Amino acid sequence: MSKIGKKIISIPQGTTVEVDGNMVRVRGPKGELAKRLALDGFSLKQESNTLQVMPPSVLNKRARSLWGTFGSIVQWMVQGVNAPFAKSLEFNGIGYRAEVSGKHLVLNLGFSHPVKMEIPEDLQAQVNKNTITISGLDKERVGLFAAKIRKVKKVEPYKGTGIKYAGEIVRKKAGKKVGGTAA
Repeated sequence: MSKIGKKIISIPQGTTVEVDGNMVRVRGPKGELAKRLALDGFSLKQESNTLQVMPPSVLNKRARSLWGTFGSIVQWMVQGVNAPFAKSLEFNGIGYRAEVSGKHLVLNLGFSHPVKMEIPEDLQAQVNKNTITISGLDKERVGLFAAKIRKVKKVEPYKGTGIKYAGEIVRKKAGKKVGGTAA
């Protein structure tokens, strides 16, 4: 049995959920999200202000593993159209800069050239000093774009320079010891 799959999803006032076959549409005050889910045997039972993912009659291993996933995806959709998701990244390094120019995020991270990344249409990016904030309605897309930015220059463990998530703890390694034994 799935603990997450059994949870009842509450639908806030002003939010509507429509299920048409495998397509799930959620409309709310901040926008609209639509996703195609492979609901093989699963159904979404909607009552007044609640929604629940109902599993198929026969629970095999695949169905048990997908039950909680479908519940989480629908819950994230409902949360996203009411309050957008945000992910923050921090960068450290001498001469490291970031700026948003039009539809691109331009990163100067010590390479011989600036790295230009196109910001997806449904996401917003903001730069404030050494912090990049990505926000949008879809939690999955926000996380993927943040991971793509972080991948450009991961934090180096000796000096601590690079891009990391806000709140991420990076263990610093000790450098070489000066001096040694004489032969």
